[in-house]
Amino acid sequence: MTKALLLIIALFSLSLAATSCQVGSAGRKANTTGPTANSSANQPIEQAQPLQLPLRQPRIVVKKAQRQLLLFSADKLVRTYRIGLGSSPVGDKVRQGDRRTPEGDFYIFTKNDKSAFYLSLGVSYPNATHAERGLRDGLITKAQYDSILRALKAKRGPPQNTRLGGDIYIHGNGAGSDWTWGCAALENENIRELFSAVGVGTPVTIQP
Repeated sequence: MTKALLLIIALFSLSLAATSCQVGSAGRKANTTGPTANSSANQPIEQAQPLQLPLRQPRIVVKKAQRQLLLFSADKLVRTYRIGLGSSPVGDKVRQGDRRTPEGDFYIFTKNDKSAFYLSLGVSYPNATHAERGLRDGLITKAQYDSILRALKAKRGPPQNTRLGGDIYIHGNGAGSDWTWGCAALENENIRELFSAVGVGTPVTIQP
């Protein structure tokens, strides 16, 4: 085989290799725009574009069974985050210490940038439904019930120290398992984004 022929073969091989690298790079780049088929449950869901802030009429919907937190701007879904729940994840919260994540309609009543769990958003549990059930079942007094309703009417934080429990937050420190005492936990990079996107008063709906 002549040197000229060997040189042609070598140049042809280099050309094929270069083309393969370019295709591979393009494929990897395309896969970064959304969730991949191999994403594990404890990894944050990848997002396509930076959030366009400020959001219009932001609201949060938590789907407990799917372990997802959805963030809306007006009626447009702009983010889906994976979450971990309370260590007893099925069913509505009833009382202090049951480790359940509550269900129903709430709002963000405080933001804490010095949280022990990276960043946190306070959820207005107990709501009126929990208070009514608690009063009926003898878990709280009429005075405590009235105090809860006054706080909810004023869009403040309801009392957190009754037998209904409290201190329910959306916070960081990981979404890989149901490890909290009733909160919804996100990966730190996701709670950082959510924390910057929503304010006090943002509606929160938590579904079974």
